[in-house]
Amino acid sequence: MPNENLNDLVAFVTVAKEHSFTRAAAQLGVSQSALSHTVRGLEERLGLRLLTRTTRSVAPTEAGDRLLRVAAPRLEEIATEMAALSDLRDRPSGTIRITAHDHALRSVLWPALQKLLPDYPDIKVEIVIDYGLTDIVAERYDAGVRTGELVAKDMVAVRIGPDMRSAIVGAPSYFAARARPKTPQDLTAHACINLRLPTHGGLYAWEFEKGGREIRVRVEGQLVFNGTAPMLDAALAGFGLAYVPEDAVRTHIAEGRLIRVLADWCPYYPGYHLYYPSRRQPTPAFALLVNALRYRR
Repeated sequence: MPNENLNDLVAFVTVAKEHSFTRAAAQLGVSQSALSHTVRGLEERLGLRLLTRTTRSVAPTEAGDRLLRVAAPRLEEIATEMAALSDLRDRPSGTIRITAHDHALRSVLWPALQKLLPDYPDIKVEIVIDYGLTDIVAERYDAGVRTGELVAKDMVAVRIGPDMRSAIVGAPSYFAARARPKTPQDLTAHACINLRLPTHGGLYAWEFEKGGREIRVRVEGQLVFNGTAPMLDAALAGFGLAYVPEDAVRTHIAEGRLIRVLADWCPYYPGYHLYYPSRRQPTPAFALLVNALRYRR
């Protein structure tokens, strides 16, 4: 239906219900002459008289009464649905799917979700732990979380955490019979707990930098995991050295459960970013999540 027909119906229904052009014009916020012109145009297009006008009142004709019975309920339904849509804006809802590392979930995502979700019970969040460089469009994710250096250039990236650095740690029981490494190359003589990256299919090479010198060391050990949480558990149990985010082990180091080595070789790197396609039109729920996660120094 053309827009002018819908507007004309609203005008006609309002006049018919109010039995007055004056009151209807005030309700619609238009002039009485403009309203009269609108109704007359509708009558001319239909070829029917819809309203009987007298000096004292306005009443629908037989044709007008029939149109009123059909149009008025439907216009009310439309108004009700429009109000419901406004409620959706005010009460965001829907499911948001995110791919992230386990450390990103624990350190950034979960603290923010704990604060956000209780106030918005209609928002659901699904988080899939994955260390691969997932194609979030193909896999139908709303967003991903990775460190800034790994975010694709064609994505919108929102910083959600501070710069980070890693830590090489081992349990006191592990070092009881072993000398602490002094250089990254010394790690080749140690039992190390490896991380397998599914995207590349290989083991992660530990990265170091000092004085502008960059070194990548491929380490060996009995254990390989695909997440930082089990790596940390293995290190605490004395099975070897682990290369994990510094904030995940800070308390363990302070309380003597882990010993840190090679700290001066571990540089800072860009922290976690939430990324999503630039062409994505954010829903109210997604916009809320982005705002809740946004890193504020």
